[in-house]
Amino acid sequence: MTREESVDYIFKSVWHAIYRMYNQHANKHGFTTTVGFVLLNIHYEKGTPATKIAPKLGLEPRSLTRILKSMEEEGLIHKKKDSEDKRTVNIYLTEEGRRKRELAKVGVMGFNQSVRKLISDDELENLQRVAGKVFEVVRNLDLSEETTLDSLED
Repeated sequence: MTREESVDYIFKSVWHAIYRMYNQHANKHGFTTTVGFVLLNIHYEKGTPATKIAPKLGLEPRSLTRILKSMEEEGLIHKKKDSEDKRTVNIYLTEEGRRKRELAKVGVMGFNQSVRKLISDDELENLQRVAGKVFEVVRNLDLSEETTLDSLED
């Protein structure tokens, strides 16, 4: 099997191409793809608990903490303790954060419209089914110390 035939290579190369495209869009407007994804995952009106953002984006909490600190310094967000549960910190968009969120949304929607012009609903449903099955395989692999990827070849 060549590298190009490898399932992980297909997903990785497509994701990298999408990420680079989003980064070009975001850089034109003074932010990064990661910041754009964070902005898109903060509720426009109600804000979002900080603990809910990292899992949605597949980020480690420490990484998100650094990103949020930087976003707060740039004036994109502000933090506020929850009035009912003082242990919870909610993240809210500033006016500038809302503006950049809309720019990120335009990029994502534009990409999706372009894809939908080229790929039929049936093909997209097929992609979702295949991706779901691959995700299931990944989720069900037990890669504990006793098991290695090499031992799964059979």
